[in-house]
Parts: sequence; structure tokens; C-alpha cells
Amino acid sequence: MTLSTVAPFRVVFVCTGNICRSPMADVVFREVADAAGLSARVASTSAGTGDWHVGERADERTLDALVRRGYDGAHHRARQFTQQDFARNDLVVALDRSHERILRGWAHDESDADKIALLLSFDPGAVTLDVPDPYYAGPGMFDEVLAMIESASRALFRQLEPAIRPAM
Repeated sequence: MTLSTVAPFRVVFVCTGNICRSPMADVVFREVADAAGLSARVASTSAGTGDWHVGERADERTLDALVRRGYDGAHHRARQFTQQDFARNDLVVALDRSHERILRGWAHDESDADKIALLLSFDPGAVTLDVPDPYYAGPGMFDEVLAMIESASRALFRQLEPAIRPAM
């Protein structure tokens, strides 16, 4: 098989409304994969457990935090997680335990449930399993949340990289 015929490893990041945390995780994870030269081997997206913001851009404070760290989240449009996301993705990454509980409730079977993981569970330096929701906080909290997501996304990618890197 050549690189072009290998299906990418697919990841979906899930938060509440898909306008703060999960778009950050998607953008950061894509950048990490790109920096490793493996953007063709992974595909990521994001979604929310709720439908309040479907079709909207990411929260302006999210976009501002991303820009301050050199990322571009301008193309993001919020969407709600669907049952088909289990079939379309190899890994479903929840941003906090409430999302994890909802996703486990939506899982059709054990195979779907086995795809669910908490983002911060990949980061050995994390002091909690929940990425806090910055929505009702100020811009500084968005920067703190982004830093947590960056660390955990790099840790997640390090765990996936051996399996997705093409054999030499």
C-alpha cells in the first residue's frame, strides 16, 4: 500500500457547544500532525454534544486565543455530534467527563464506547481530567485552556504517532 491509499486515522474532539474547547483541540491537533509531516495520515474534526451553536463560527475569544498562539481557527463551523461520528472516527475525544458520560450514553455498542477517551487522560502532567469550560470566563481563561489542550494534544499525538507513521 502506498501512502495515498492508506486511510487516515480519524479523530473527533467533543465539547458542549463546539465553539470553545473542541475547535481549539481540532486546530491544535492538526497543527501537531502537520509539524510532524503526518497530516495526510490523520484527520480530525470537532463537534458538540448540544445543538445551540450549529453553523456558527468559534467563539471570538477562542479565535483570539488561537491567533495569539499562531493558529488559525477561522474556518471552523460548529456542528453537533451524531451517531454516525462513531462509525466515521477511530477515536472520540471528550474534553470533560460530562461529555464522556453523554457520549457513552450515545454509543451503540461496546465498540463505539471503546473509542471514547478524555483528552487530558493522555497528558501525564495533567492535574485534572476535565478541560474547564472558558465560555463564562475572561480571555485569560481561554489562553489557559488552550495551553492545557496543546499539552494534551501533543501527548495524544505522541501515543498515536508510532501507529500512523509509515514504515521506512
